[in-house]
Parts: sequence; C-alpha cells; structure tokens
Amino acid sequence: MGKLNVVVLRYLSREDFRVLTAVEMGMKNHEIVPVSLISSIASLRHGGCNKVLRELVKHKLTAYERTKTVQGYRLNYGGYDYLALKTLSSRDVVASVGNQMGVGKESDIYIVANNEGEQFALKLHRLGRTSFRNLKNKRDYHKHRHRMSWLYLSRLSAMKEYAYMKALYDRGFPVPKPVDYNRHAVVMELLAGYPLCQIRDVKDPSGLYSEAMDLIVKLANHGLIHGDFNEFNLMLDDSDHLTMIDFPQMVSTSHPNAEWYFDRDVKCIRDFFIKRFSYESELYPTFKDIRRACSLDIEIAASGYTKDMQKDDQLLHPEGPEASEGQSDEEELDEGLTEEFHPHPEEHVDLEEYRKNMLELEGEVRPAESGEDALPPDGPSEAQQREARTEGDVLKPVCGKNIFIAVI
Repeated sequence: MGKLNVVVLRYLSREDFRVLTAVEMGMKNHEIVPVSLISSIASLRHGGCNKVLRELVKHKLTAYERTKTVQGYRLNYGGYDYLALKTLSSRDVVASVGNQMGVGKESDIYIVANNEGEQFALKLHRLGRTSFRNLKNKRDYHKHRHRMSWLYLSRLSAMKEYAYMKALYDRGFPVPKPVDYNRHAVVMELLAGYPLCQIRDVKDPSGLYSEAMDLIVKLANHGLIHGDFNEFNLMLDDSDHLTMIDFPQMVSTSHPNAEWYFDRDVKCIRDFFIKRFSYESELYPTFKDIRRACSLDIEIAASGYTKDMQKDDQLLHPEGPEASEGQSDEEELDEGLTEEFHPHPEEHVDLEEYRKNMLELEGEVRPAESGEDALPPDGPSEAQQREARTEGDVLKPVCGKNIFIAVI
C-alpha cells in the first residue's frame, strides 16, 4: 500500500490491461489466480501472458505467490489503482494526478484534475491498512463466503460512500459534491477549508457546537447515523461552517445498535469541544429526541446495491458496543478475511463482466504496436518523453502547492 505512482500507467499496453482485468476477475473466486485461468480470461497465449505478468510484478501491480497446492498471481492495490484511474480517465473525469493531500486509517487522498484543469479530490479506499474490529465479530456470517478480500471491501466502501454522498448532497446536506467513482476510487469536489482537528481557535464555539449537533440530528431525522462523526471527519471553511466527509461507516437508525452509535457521535463532539475549546454545553441531543421524517437509509440501500452487497455492507459498520478490547491490530488482521478466502476453481468467471470492464478501459488505451508502448526497464525512454511533450499531454504545473506530478 505504498504511495500512488502513476508514471507507469501511461506506458501500459492494451495487453497489460487485459491481464490486469483478468487477474481482477479471477480474484472473485480465487485468492491466487493461476496463469492458465488468467490467459484464458484475457484470451492470450500462455507464453505471452507470462511475459506480461512478469512486467506487472516488476512494477508492483500484481504479486506472484506460491503455496503447496497452487501458484499464481494476485492483484494488489497498485494494480487496482491503475484499473480505477484508467476507467476514470476514459470517462474524461481524471486526466492528471497531483500531490497527496492526506492519509487516513483506510484511505489515501490526492488532488486530481480533468482535461479542462478543474481540480477535484480523489479518495482511494484502502481497507486492510488497519483492520476493522467488527470483521472478526462477523466470522459466522462470512466463513462460507469466498469473495471476501480487502480489494472487494474497499470497492464496497467506495460504492457506499458515493451513494451516501450523492443522496445527502441532493438533499442539501453540507457534503462535498460527488463527481464519479470506480472500484475503490471516489472523485469528489475539492473543498476549501481545514479539518476541524487542525483548528485551534474559533470565534464562536457555541455556534459551531450547535451546528455540529444539528447535523447529527438532521441525519438521524433522515434515518441515518454517521457512525464516525468526529473532528477528523468535519471540515471548517473560512466562514466557520462545517462540511461532513467520510461516509462508509454510516448506519440506519433502525440498526440494533443505532442508539449506541448515535450517543457515541454526540459524545465525540462534546469531548472535542471541551478539550479543544474549553466549551461545555448542558444541551445535547439524545436518540429519543429523534423524529424520523423520511427513510433515506432505505432509499440508498435500494438504489444500486445487489442483495449480496447489502449483506456485505454489515462488514463496514463501525465497531459496536459488543466489540472486545485488548486485541492487537495484527491479530485482528489475521482474524479478518484471509483465512476465510480460499480458491474454488470450479466457480465460473463472468466473461461478460470482463468484456464490459475492458470496453471501459479501452476508451483511452492505445493498441500496442510492436511493443512500442511497453515501459522500458528503467522507465520511459527519452524518445517517449519527447513524444509525450510534443503531443501536449503533460499538464502544466498549477500555481501554488497543488503541483501535478503525472498525467494519465
């Protein structure tokens, strides 16, 4: 899960993306995808497929693994990043990638721009960096499921965040404007402001406190609980108004632990204002005060999730009151998804979905001609760099701190 490096992306050939997509499809049913299956899905000869796979491993887009029973390849976050970015590029959503804005527990955020130079925030979900504790509490639920991987849950997290962000934005909530998403990547409006956790002083802590509590209540009245409503997920603009971010852990007010989640969100805000601004109010909302006016939670759940995704969504819920304490992150990660995920060669791969994914990718992928698009061992050659500059596909640096380091 290293830092995103998109330099290689521009030099990958059509065959490279066919193989990356084939590995992605194979991982739906296999932890380690054998070369025979990859070459079959990608419709490439075995020898040519091996050559492409070696290059992808060299650029850390896939990883080779071997066990006592099987040997093959798996997609890592580098390859998943490239598939998402290439698809967003083919949709003319992202044309260049800039510097990193921030790093969260389960995500990385970058500045990106489109062909017109309009800037956005790109959030790459990276579940597995630190484990969700509730995953180990869901053992009985997913022990017979074989599609669980960190990549899949990252994709589910991005889909959920985009769905909630769009629904909330359309209803006038203070959230970033959603632009698009693909796989584990979400593109959204670039906000002007700072995380509340970085703010040391405000003119009116009482007004800001009331605004935060009103947001918690407004969400609940719409059938939703943020689940992680704290100073790290609130942005403060120059007018001292709040904007909510980070929605993958949202739960419904009909959840069995809804009151506990609600009270925890309220407590996080109260504790922060006491500690940071020395402000304490005797007035704060309780779950009994909620007057549900609509069912936004039901509307979102029915908007695009499959039945499996709705069930898997439980794995993204925040840690509940029943979670045990005292277990290390390493133990949690070991007890998470890996031991539940086994290869099942008999399960078929959806070739129609593979073709659909390739059609999206091939919108901007240049066909390989005599290997000219392949990346040399030491990076792009001087001739390729001159050609790229001549074609004018390098975005000029933006004035200020948002310097764009590579184009797609």
